[in-house]
Parts: sequence; C-alpha cells; structure tokens
Amino acid sequence: MFFTMMSMISAIYRVQSAGLDPLQLVLVGTVLEITVFIFEIPTGIVADIYSRRLSTIIGYFLIGLGFMLEGALPFFGTILLAQVVWGIGATFQSGAEEAWLADEIGETKLANAYIRGSQVGQVGTLFGILLSVGLGRIALNLPILVGGFLIVCMAVVLVLFMPEDGFKPTPMPERNTFQKMVATFQNGIRLVRGRRLVTIILAIALIYGLASEGLDRLWEAHFIANFEFPTAGQLDTVTWFGIINLVQMLLVIGATEIIRRRVKVEEQLAALRTLILINTVIVLGLVAFGIAQSFAVAVAAIWAVYVFRRTGAPLYSAWLNKNLESGVRATVISTRGQLDALGQLIGGPIIGFVALQFGLRAAMVGVALMLAPALWFYGRAIKITRAI
Repeated sequence: MFFTMMSMISAIYRVQSAGLDPLQLVLVGTVLEITVFIFEIPTGIVADIYSRRLSTIIGYFLIGLGFMLEGALPFFGTILLAQVVWGIGATFQSGAEEAWLADEIGETKLANAYIRGSQVGQVGTLFGILLSVGLGRIALNLPILVGGFLIVCMAVVLVLFMPEDGFKPTPMPERNTFQKMVATFQNGIRLVRGRRLVTIILAIALIYGLASEGLDRLWEAHFIANFEFPTAGQLDTVTWFGIINLVQMLLVIGATEIIRRRVKVEEQLAALRTLILINTVIVLGLVAFGIAQSFAVAVAAIWAVYVFRRTGAPLYSAWLNKNLESGVRATVISTRGQLDALGQLIGGPIIGFVALQFGLRAAMVGVALMLAPALWFYGRAIKITRAI
C-alpha cells in the first residue's frame, strides 16, 4: 500500500513538478538499476553474515528516506540521489526478507505464505491507488512524502516487533560475492551452449529487458504530453491515472484467472502459442499507444499492453522452468535475471534518446520494435519443441 502510494504518482510528479524531459525520466531508472546492480552483493553479505532482520529493517528505512528526499525536493539532481538511497535500501531488503521468512517458518510453509502475502499485497495495492489519488489531488508530492514517511515508521515498528529466532550465518562457500556473480553468469552461458531452447529463453529475457525500461518510465509522460484528459466530473490528471491503474489491476486479476483455467501450462506447445499471441498483442498495443490520437484509444492500448504483459510473465516463467534440469535451474534463472537487467541498462537510455530527439510517440513505437524479435524466438521455440 505504501509503495503504491508513491510509485503510482511518481512519474506525474517528475514530469509536472520537477519538469524532467524523457531522457531524464529514463536516466532516473538507469541510476536506480545501476545502484541495485552495484550494491546487490555487498548488502546481501549483511543478511548472510549478521542478520536477515537487520538487513530488512535497514532496507525499509532507506527506501522510505529515499522517497521522502524525492518528494521534498523536485529537482533532477535530488531525484537521482533519491534513487541511489532507495536503490541501496532495496538491495538490503531484497532477498533478506525471503531468507528471514524461510528461517522463521520453515521452507515447507513458504508456498502458502507467499500466496497469502500476494493476496494481501493486491488489497494493499488497491488501497494505495485510492490513497495516492486522494493525497495527490491536494499536492503531487504529498503521496510520495507520506508513503516514504510511513515506510520509515514501518521500519521502526519492525525494530520493536520483528523476531529473528531461526537465523544462522550462511557458510562462506554459499555467500554471495562479486566473484560468485561473475562465475554464475559464465556458468550460465557455458550451460546453454548446445541447448538451443535454453539459448532462446535467455535471448527473450534480454529482449524483455531492452523493451521494459523505456515503457515503464515513459508511458505516463506520453499521456501527459500528447493527450488531453477528459474533464468529465471535474476529474484531474491524478484521478485519471488512478482510474487507469485501478482498472488495469482488476483486468490483470481477471485475465490471470482465465489463463490459469484455459491454458495447460504443462503442455509446452499450448503455452508457446499463447505466449506468441500475448506478445503479438503487446507489440500491436504499443504501436497503437504510440500513434493513438484519442485519449480513449490510448487508454485501451495501454490496458492491453499491461494486462497481457502481466498475464504472460507467469507463463514465461513456467515454460522456462519446464525446460531446465534441476541441476542447472538456479544458475540459468540467475543468468536470466542478469540479462534482463543488462537489457534495461542498454534499452532505457536508447529509448530516452529517441523520445528526446523524435518525441514520445516514436519512443513507444521504438519499444514495440525492441520487443518484436521475441515473436521470432517464440516461433523458433515451437519448431524446436515439435522436433524433440
């Protein structure tokens, strides 16, 4: 709830209050990605050696401070500094919370805890959207300041009430290090040699990374710059974004349930055909979003893009795991994450530059072109799967 309060309005705040241009918007994300990449290992060592609880608390404290800094000072430089602060916090929190939970309740209870946590998180997201709209109508920076402050308060609550009874320091060979990260990447590349299907899986991960950063950072800016929001019922820009996000989430919940019931994930060809259909809709939706002249068409297009994107993610993950032997699964999944991050670091600035030189419409079409090769790779995967 607290995070949604901040994240839903942050792009609007950066455009309207801080006056960031498209390239600056993307660079904000790039700085965050670089920060996470650099600090993921050293902050992970804190959780491995000293305390999962301590790492989690530090993480939330820094995340809250980072957002409070951004909300207090609407300038490009301070917003970049805020990304560094909350990006470091995210690396303290990431992984430590999951490891703490496994230590405290045991691995056998993890699945049910994650499912229940996801359900509670969806409720929190809905409330976060409503709170963000309500506070944002008063002042654009208010949801960011309040959300950040509440996360800091949550860190204080965790200091007082969060237990840690099951922690045991991670043995040296199992700890994350930069050498281990490099070795993981090298092992991942080595493992896929001669495995055409796994090579395709990783290529698609890189493509997803290339396309995702520009879209995530610029879709709100495209709305603000190129469309006139309807004034029916005295609805302002913040309220319209609240409506767009709220309906978007409800559509995702419904579409995910339809996919769960209709698509047999264990049948690879059925899953791959569905993934081709999903990604085709996303590519066409991005083009429609880029060239749309009316607000209604743009909204319908972005709903299609995000609904199909969110419903395709678990299908892709299931297909990935279906094609990995247990002995190499962790390494390949880690390599996939690194390739996705690499794609974001490369693709984000490229799309930002396109937006700055040719406009946000061209940038959205550019994102579609970056994603389009995934369709060819899925087609190749179908041919390989049929031949097996």
